[in-house]
Amino acid sequence: MALGPGRNILNTLLAPLRILMTVNSAILSVGRALAWMALGLMVLIILYQVIMRYVFNSAPNWSEEAARFLMLWMTAFIAPSAYRWGGFVSIDMLLRMLPKVLASIGLLILLVISTIVLWTAVTLGYDHVFSFVGRGNSASLRIPLDLFGGERIRFQNNWMFSSLFVCVIMLFVINVELVLRTLVAMTMPDAKLPHDGAEMPVGAE
Repeated sequence: MALGPGRNILNTLLAPLRILMTVNSAILSVGRALAWMALGLMVLIILYQVIMRYVFNSAPNWSEEAARFLMLWMTAFIAPSAYRWGGFVSIDMLLRMLPKVLASIGLLILLVISTIVLWTAVTLGYDHVFSFVGRGNSASLRIPLDLFGGERIRFQNNWMFSSLFVCVIMLFVINVELVLRTLVAMTMPDAKLPHDGAEMPVGAE
């Protein structure tokens, strides 16, 4: 499928796209590692809460909020990888019924719409992090610096709210990558692009 001058423009985007894909792969790899760490800590905290509640009848007041904090950040770290690999729930029956060219155009339109939606989410996430509520403090979470001779520091709400902000920023960046990859696939199907070696088969066929 040749697009004349448009193909030349896309040709110039190949190098930046390769760089973007390589950088995204590195960032997402770190994100997946952090997601596993957050998941492990969350499980340990929940087990600690259950033992303290039902064995010693003395549940800590911070455990539920800490588990929720870790769950939100775990989601923020892993969601961009899932989006890149096609792991989000989607209804693509119509696209599969269309000819390849029309399906690619339809996919590109959906990705452009997603770009607009995600950019809106980025702006809303920023406003939420720096809102009046975001500048407030957690009711129960503290950094226990008193164990080392200092004073306890209260968690700020925006430390938790930042998980959504970071998540939608990465989703936006991944979506830009997907738009460019779709354009390249439509015009230069033989172009060599970096492969994410950690990619897992996700979704239902």
